[in-house]
Amino acid sequence: MKKLALLLPVALLAACGEEPAPEPTPTEVVTPEPVNTLPAPDQALFKETFAATCEGAEPVNEAVCRRAMGADTVACEFSLGEDEYLRHKATLAVNEANDGWMLADAEAICAEHGAHHTEN
Repeated sequence: MKKLALLLPVALLAACGEEPAPEPTPTEVVTPEPVNTLPAPDQALFKETFAATCEGAEPVNEAVCRRAMGADTVACEFSLGEDEYLRHKATLAVNEANDGWMLADAEAICAEHGAHHTEN
């Protein structure tokens, strides 16, 4: 009788495993949208952007730019002329065409450094 009591649960478990598995439902594959990657904002890029935007300003001597992960803006510290200290700050933002960087609030930055702002 004890053997029958032990075999009954085993027989029930075996019967459960015999059901056919349901067919998997086809899922739609979603293609990711293309990601527009911009060049890394480095010293050379900042120098070029600043010179093109703020005509007549002293040239950038040194620049350090930092971008937080996934951020649309880049914080930059820079020095002008012969100055070695990063005394000035600016923010780079993605341009309207989403293919490059531009100075955010360019008018104020150029005015601060004695230059006139050009529209890009």
